[in-house]
Amino acid sequence: MKSNVLKKPLSLCGVLLSLVVAGLAFAASDVDLQQSPEVSATAEGQINMPKQQEKMALNYVNQPPMIPHSIDGYQVTKNTNRCLQCHGVDTYRTTGAPRISPTHFMDSDGKVLGNVAPRRYFCLQCHVPQTDAAPIIGNNFQPMQGFGH
Repeated sequence: MKSNVLKKPLSLCGVLLSLVVAGLAFAASDVDLQQSPEVSATAEGQINMPKQQEKMALNYVNQPPMIPHSIDGYQVTKNTNRCLQCHGVDTYRTTGAPRISPTHFMDSDGKVLGNVAPRRYFCLQCHVPQTDAAPIIGNNFQPMQGFGH
């Protein structure tokens, strides 16, 4: 009688190693922050993001401000950050854009740095383009009292 050949399952370490390698490959690539602001508002699943709009109200204390303009073609890589061309401490006065917050220059220990802290360098980790699109999944979220619409 033939015994069944046991198939060795992929170990947890193998799975984790695969995820780490995939993450490193993604992190090493240049991240292009392309959006689709020119799409039709009637295309299923897509929204029309205006090039510039009024700032939307925040919904809670310390909410990262939303981006009130298109970010089509913006790039944030380890070598360049397009956002800082307008919002940087050396440029905001001439562009009229809001200045990057002083908190973005602090490391995780609260030490003030001369440049944007690495953990705050990739703007879209916290800041998102604003839109009045309906939620993808229904919810009953209400802004904190005194905030929102």
